[in-house]
Amino acid sequence: MIYRFVTESTVEERIIEKAERKLKLDHLVIQQGRLVDPNTKVNKEEMLSWIRNGADFIFSGKDSTVTDEDIDDLISKGQRKTEELSQLMDSKTEENLKGFSMEETEYTVYNFEGVDYKQKQKVFTHWIEPPKRERKANYHVDSYFRDALRTSEPKAPKAPRPPKQPSIQDFQFFPPRLFELLDQEIYFYRQQVNYKVPVNVDLPKDEAKAVQKEDQEKIDNAEPLNEDQQAEKDALLQEGFTTWNKRDFNLFIKACEKWGRDDVENIADDVEGKTPEEVKAYMEVFWERANELQDLEKINSQIERGEAKIERRQNTRRALEAKMARYRAPFHQLKMQYGTNKGKHYNEEEDRFLVCMLYQLGIDKENVYDELRTEVRNAPLFRFDWFLKSRTAAELQRRCNTLITLIERENAELEEREGKKKSLGKKPNSSGTSTPTQKRKADLMVKNSGKKPKK
Repeated sequence: MIYRFVTESTVEERIIEKAERKLKLDHLVIQQGRLVDPNTKVNKEEMLSWIRNGADFIFSGKDSTVTDEDIDDLISKGQRKTEELSQLMDSKTEENLKGFSMEETEYTVYNFEGVDYKQKQKVFTHWIEPPKRERKANYHVDSYFRDALRTSEPKAPKAPRPPKQPSIQDFQFFPPRLFELLDQEIYFYRQQVNYKVPVNVDLPKDEAKAVQKEDQEKIDNAEPLNEDQQAEKDALLQEGFTTWNKRDFNLFIKACEKWGRDDVENIADDVEGKTPEEVKAYMEVFWERANELQDLEKINSQIERGEAKIERRQNTRRALEAKMARYRAPFHQLKMQYGTNKGKHYNEEEDRFLVCMLYQLGIDKENVYDELRTEVRNAPLFRFDWFLKSRTAAELQRRCNTLITLIERENAELEEREGKKKSLGKKPNSSGTSTPTQKRKADLMVKNSGKKPKK
């Protein structure tokens, strides 16, 4: 058994009680793997209350001698206090662990003038419920002004259509007769459901009434399809390009943009899953009935942009061919007419290599500038030219476009000079007779033609 001598009504009693509380907290929280509040340091006020504990009782004491009976009383009193403290600690179970506190119950901020305000509960007689949070929608200028300036009635819902209608796309190019039979079937269905055509608010009042009357007459006078018309409808459903879906159509448009509308072989190769005969048959019908497509303007502009690129490549190839034809060894003799567009980064040797290699690789290739970049890096001529070797394919393309523009300008100037020379050489004399100077030149040419060349 261990005896600890503690002076009653002193700070030692407070320290022992605090230590017991910490041991209980360690058993309940730390030993079971839970977390502990890190802010368990003793503050200044708490330490001062410990030191002052029992000071008045000690100073008021008068007995100065201690006997054996006093010691026995102290031991029994200490055992009794120890048991009381243990019982107090055991009463703190895991259920009230959340309310477990290291502070003494008689020294709490909730006790004021003998009233424990911690046990009191505030009762609200008039509860004001806070408003619910409303999430605001995104602000769109177009929708705001559309709603703010709307003066007419909203558009009427779409007219009903009969169930189980065949799926028909405009790019499948079915016969026009099929659409007449389908419209007749739709009008008859609307007649059966007593559908009334609403007034179109987007049209003027008189015109809207006329259109409404005309559509309503079609519905009122509609008749069902007879057996012959039904058989004709079934036959017409097989005459369109039923095997062509949206993916095939998009591939066909992209192929026309890439190769031009006349290159049937390359277009057929790009349309996967279709034979050249199928692509050729579809192409003939496409250009005959292209005006039936809803996105005709968009499709035409897309194909025309592609054909403009093709024509640009052809002009570039012809310009390079004309430039190369003027030199026997272009890699060594080719010269560029820069004018004021010389630039500061590329020298003439680098430009000569770019132009000659671009012509050699072929301007029509899809990844020609990637191959040009590889050739620049592998060329022994530029093994120490870090600037040119570090250029990307896009930067080389921009430089080549500048050089091609210079070449086209140079070719245009040469053609203009040659045209002027030809026009001057063919220009006859205004009098119709040769001048004395022209006669002397002709005589000299005749004399010289008869002389033998000197050895």
